[in-house]
Amino acid sequence: MLSFGSNIWENIKEESNENVTTTTTSNESFIEDVTSIFHKPKDLSHFRTMVLTFLRIFAQAFIIFGGVIPYIPQYLVIHRTRNAEGFSSYVCLTLLIANIIRIEFWFGKHFEIPLLLQSIVMIFCMLIMLELRTRVHSQTIRRNSTTDTSTTMSCSREQLTDDMSDKKFTDFQIDYFWQWTTFSSYLEFLFVFTVILSIITWVLHKNLVYVETIGFLAVFCEALLGVPQFVRNLRAKSTEGMSAQMVIFWTAGDIFKTVYFIVRKAPKQFWFCGILQISIDVAILIQVLVYSNKCRSRGQ
Repeated sequence: MLSFGSNIWENIKEESNENVTTTTTSNESFIEDVTSIFHKPKDLSHFRTMVLTFLRIFAQAFIIFGGVIPYIPQYLVIHRTRNAEGFSSYVCLTLLIANIIRIEFWFGKHFEIPLLLQSIVMIFCMLIMLELRTRVHSQTIRRNSTTDTSTTMSCSREQLTDDMSDKKFTDFQIDYFWQWTTFSSYLEFLFVFTVILSIITWVLHKNLVYVETIGFLAVFCEALLGVPQFVRNLRAKSTEGMSAQMVIFWTAGDIFKTVYFIVRKAPKQFWFCGILQISIDVAILIQVLVYSNKCRSRGQ
């Protein structure tokens, strides 16, 4: 009887110890779960990787499409006012030539795909801007010529005919270079330029001197992007018709682009391009401040 009682007592003690052990294990597991919420090096590393990946994708997307943003305000200004005199068509020429050469440079020396895609996007953007400017400018010329015809009877018929006639690329008149009145003329010139440059690049794509030269020409042309606008403002002593937002976006985009070039270790030609572009952007912003102050003083 006593042995039976002691056996029961031993079983109760064992069950009690098992319950305590189970409870302790459960508590330890719970503590580990709670602690793991705040201390997950693997999850933090994964989160950091996701953030860096997102930033890289965002930077690449901005590089590809960000160059289009500055021209949206200028496009809207021209479309709304039906006046394209404030925007220099040579800005389009500069960017079209620069990006065509940059694409040719890629075949000789591969650089990052986002920079290549940026050139393609910018070519389409400049063609859209050029089409609008050509159409509006041609309409302005015809409208002014019609007004002159009705108000100035002494004007010769030959002069009026010359003013109203289309200026085309196939006329091969150097005086009207990049001042053609038909959009197709610009496309014809760009087609001829691209074909000739492509043939030369195909022949010399293994020549290091040639490849580095066209690489420098590409970024140098792009670096001079703001020069036509700067000269136009300087001659007119005014920035009327030019979107100041466009220049601000130029500056912000060029700063971002230059930092991207440096961080991504792009060819040195790109660094040079970015620094020179920022300098010209700042010069145009100074023109905006100077000429706007002159207009205010005259108004007073």
